[in-house]
Amino acid sequence: MNLAPVSATELATDMQRPARRYLPESFVVTDWASLQAYFEELRDRTIDSATELENWLLDRSELESVLSEDLAWRYIRMTSDTQSQERAEAFQFFVNEVEPQAAPYDHALNEKLMSSPYLPELDQDRYRVFIRSVRQALEIYRAENIPLKTEISTKQQQYAATVGAMTVTLDGKEVTLPRAADNLKNTDRSVRETAYRAIQERRLQDAQALDQLFTELVTLRDQMARNAGFANFRDYMFAALGRFDYTAEDCFDFHRAIRETVVPFIDDLDLERRQDLGLPELSPWDLDVDTSGKAPLRPFETGEELLEKTITVFQRLDPFLGECLRTMRQMGHLDLESRKGKAPGGYNYPLDETGVPFIFMNATASLRDVVTLLHEGGHAVHSFLTRRLPLSADKHPPSEVAELASMSMELMSMDYWDEFFPNPDELRRAKRTHLEGVLETFPWVATIDKFQHWVYEHPQHTVTERHQRWTEIFDEFNQRTVSWKGLDDYKPYLWQKQLHLYEVPFYYIEYAMAQLGAIAVWRNYRQDAQQGLDAYKRALALGYTAPIGEIYEAAGIRFDFSTEYLRSLADFVREEMAKL
Repeated sequence: MNLAPVSATELATDMQRPARRYLPESFVVTDWASLQAYFEELRDRTIDSATELENWLLDRSELESVLSEDLAWRYIRMTSDTQSQERAEAFQFFVNEVEPQAAPYDHALNEKLMSSPYLPELDQDRYRVFIRSVRQALEIYRAENIPLKTEISTKQQQYAATVGAMTVTLDGKEVTLPRAADNLKNTDRSVRETAYRAIQERRLQDAQALDQLFTELVTLRDQMARNAGFANFRDYMFAALGRFDYTAEDCFDFHRAIRETVVPFIDDLDLERRQDLGLPELSPWDLDVDTSGKAPLRPFETGEELLEKTITVFQRLDPFLGECLRTMRQMGHLDLESRKGKAPGGYNYPLDETGVPFIFMNATASLRDVVTLLHEGGHAVHSFLTRRLPLSADKHPPSEVAELASMSMELMSMDYWDEFFPNPDELRRAKRTHLEGVLETFPWVATIDKFQHWVYEHPQHTVTERHQRWTEIFDEFNQRTVSWKGLDDYKPYLWQKQLHLYEVPFYYIEYAMAQLGAIAVWRNYRQDAQQGLDAYKRALALGYTAPIGEIYEAAGIRFDFSTEYLRSLADFVREEMAKL
């Protein structure tokens, strides 16, 4: 199998969807009936050799890619305008009509594969990860969970619609919460406090509704887990996410390592911040402002400027990387600026059939926006590097690998941030702010992950118990030198801003694991830029054709989140910060 990535030149001339081998070129998803015939043909096809089995896998993969891309566009359009009933209904059609009907066929196709007498004749090294995943899917499949998944998906959509509709009025202008949050960088403390309180008060308006929605999701997810024979949803999700390489106890050990090594350093940074700002005590609205007393960094004015500068950064790092973003721009696969009615957050959505992903975000002209596009751009590069892998499943590595792609890109690209910050002092401020953020990733990830473990280990908990446990965990890892006097109404609900809890449960610890890996990639890049970058691309080009540990090894790093390893990499970041 050729895992060599396409070149920049090839990308520029190869933007069309590859020719289909199984479905008609004109085929589009309009109803279930038009799809059913293909699922039935795959289910009933006679397979008389290993070659025919491999061709069957390719045909199945094509069908999966077509469906995946159709769902992707429905999701992209819905999140681009959460107030559009038509777009919501188009997404719900897929969720309610296609996915439930396809699920039993997917299960039948998995059974057909695993029972084939020709399975042992396939290249066992090439297909080992795929076969392992199929076997796991068979083990956790339950027909009674299909309608539950549909109901869960519908409720998850409610979260995006609720949060996407949130706005506040500042200085007489109605603005989205991401735009309001830009005021937290203002050097005028009263402006920061006003913005912070406005954001939190707006969130409180929907807090009870979001609590009720979360309660319903927890109940449904717990039922799914029990239907599949698991003690709780956490254990079910570890299986569903294919966490073959670590356990829940490993996560608890990682939490402790973060508390012992990173949290004290963040405490020191906060004490330094308080002294630099000349404050008797820090408040939550003092944590994003630059301590220099200078105006907030403003690296760009428009989404187009953000994109153009990011393309230049990528180009300077590696021409292939720049061509990836140019290709996306040419194909209209970017939606960058924040606006009313747009869902919160940002994502890179792979488009399996086309091979050119889509980036969605809510830019408002901040440093965070630069980092977000660099991050999502790393995901996009990953999609380009895997676009020629034969199976759809090959293109979807677990998050421990996917986030390695994005977080490494943030760090390696810093050498070229002068595109955004030509002033040396501003460049230094930007780099220091980002590196502080890299370290701050660990406590927040530990907070969200530990909270999730508790939630699903205690699915019958009350809302009051939920708020109490959240506050305890938050205080264990975050803002331990910050005063929350008079803000007690806000803290119990801070978790509601984390969309992962609603939309992609248990997808979060991977950020901390991948952040460790990204720091290691960056350390290698610092030692030998070309060798470090080549190893990064080589590892990503594997997609999910190898286990996590082997992919990390290909990148020249370790899949390791021990206290010792965490301390060594955190110390490296501190040393880099000291050089600024």
